[in-house]
Amino acid sequence: MTFKLDPLYRLGAWGAAACMLAICGMVTVQVLLRCLDALLVAIGASRLGYEISGLSEIASYLLVGATFLSLAYTFTHHAHIRVTLVIARLPAAARVWCEVVCLAIALALSALLGWNLIGLVEESLDYGDVSSGLMAIPLWIPQTVLVSGLALLCIALLEALIVTLKQALVAPSRYVAPDDSSDLQSE
Repeated sequence: MTFKLDPLYRLGAWGAAACMLAICGMVTVQVLLRCLDALLVAIGASRLGYEISGLSEIASYLLVGATFLSLAYTFTHHAHIRVTLVIARLPAAARVWCEVVCLAIALALSALLGWNLIGLVEESLDYGDVSSGLMAIPLWIPQTVLVSGLALLCIALLEALIVTLKQALVAPSRYVAPDDSSDLQSE
C-alpha cells in the first residue's frame, strides 16, 4: 500500500531523528566534559566542572518525542510488530475485513489517547505546569510533541483504513495484506 501523505509521515520521522541526534550530541558533550575533567585531575590541574544541567530530564523528553514522532512513519513502512498467526490463515475476503476492524480499533484508541493528551496540554497551560527536575521546562512543550506524533499516527491509520475499506468493498477476494506482498495470491 502506498500512502499519499508519506511526506508528512517522513516529516515526523525527521523530527524523531532530530530528537535522537540531540540526545546523542548532548550525551557526547557531557561525556567529553567529564573525560576532560578526569584528564585535568590526572595531570594535577583543577576540574573545570562544566556540565549540561538537567541532561537526563531533557534526554527523556527527547526520547519520548522521538518515539511518538516516529509512530506514523514506522506504521506506514510496516515496521510495527504484527501478530498475524490467525489472520494469515484466513481467506483474503475474511482477512480484509479483519484488517478493517483492527485498523478501526487502532484508530479509535489512538484518537482517544490523542484527545486525552490534548486535554492534558490544555491543563498544563492553564496551571502553568513545569517539570520538577533541575530545569523548569513547561510541560506543554513535550506534551505537544506527543499530541503531534499521535495526530500523525491517526492520519496514517485513517488513510490505511480508507484504502483497506475500499478494497474490502470493491474486491475483497483479491486482498493482499501490506506485509504479505511477497506471497501474492491468485484467487
